[in-house]
Amino acid sequence: MYYRGYILIRLKTIGTEWKVVEKLTNLKSTDDSEDWEITYVTPIIGGWDIVVECFFTKLQELDKIVTFIRVDEVISPWIEETTTLVSSKPDYSE
Repeated sequence: MYYRGYILIRLKTIGTEWKVVEKLTNLKSTDDSEDWEITYVTPIIGGWDIVVECFFTKLQELDKIVTFIRVDEVISPWIEETTTLVSSKPDYSE
């Protein structure tokens, strides 16, 4: 069973939306003990610049995704802020 999460990203460097999307698209776990994947990434209009959809089996895996976004040496300089939304029950299947 999978949980679904959404990460909203506000950029401090406008014009980097598609570079961030490219970096995050199809990102998934490479460790056999983990099972998470970014399933969708797109620029959006409004108070946030990008929305990331992901699925995961444990909260620690969501933490790994969010941490990657915040500390990756390529995209983190462009990111001003993130917020994370999490489903409350594990009913999301691949």
